[in-house]
Amino acid sequence: MSGFKLLDDSSPRGAADAASRSQGDQPLGLTVHSIPSPARAMDSAARRTGLGRWKMLGVMLVCAAPVVASYFTYYVVRPEGRRNFGELISPQRALPDQASVSLSGQSSTLQALKGQWLLISVAGGACNETCSQHLYLQRQLREGLGKDRDRVDWVWLIPDDTPVPDKLLPALKEATVLRVSSTGLAAWLAPAAGDQLAEHLYVVDPMGNWMMRFPANLDIASAAKAKRDLERLLRASASWDQAGRAAGQTAAQ
Repeated sequence: MSGFKLLDDSSPRGAADAASRSQGDQPLGLTVHSIPSPARAMDSAARRTGLGRWKMLGVMLVCAAPVVASYFTYYVVRPEGRRNFGELISPQRALPDQASVSLSGQSSTLQALKGQWLLISVAGGACNETCSQHLYLQRQLREGLGKDRDRVDWVWLIPDDTPVPDKLLPALKEATVLRVSSTGLAAWLAPAAGDQLAEHLYVVDPMGNWMMRFPANLDIASAAKAKRDLERLLRASASWDQAGRAAGQTAAQ
């Protein structure tokens, strides 16, 4: 037929065409990799997350163990076999994030008091007879702790704007004296039934928890019992609490 020419495969051009057809007929070689199952991947991620959380919980328990042990010893075991003189507060109340101002005008918050045991009194700036007695006992109790005195701050919280008498200032050099809101203070500390807030001394632990209240109108005779409570608290917490902030860093100058 005109227009067409048959090629002999034995000719050079025919051989090339035959080779080309032969190569085109070969199937493509593919390597198929399996695709990970989404469910399996999510399960693996969940296991890793769960393991990480358990490890974190373990670390937290190890860190908290000394604190828990000391409180268990004080509240439950009580090796001395005697009752507390002070009243234990349950549940404990954390230091509020409440504004405070020192007598020198320095602004801060009550949260800044964390890190030390605190022996707290509350009274107006005029400081009546009960206030003066408490300030004296706070200083004496702290000094009576000997080598552990630097683990305790004695704190006077003033819920009004009345000026502090000049005659008191020399005795307050190692005290932390702060003016605070009476409303915020009443929402944190509380007196025993039938008593006033200013009639007690209050104990706060280094983690910032109000945990003890001494009986109203503490005097020199009963202060010895309060000192025993403080000594037991410091002894029970010796494994995890050391002297931290410098006592009286926000004190009146």
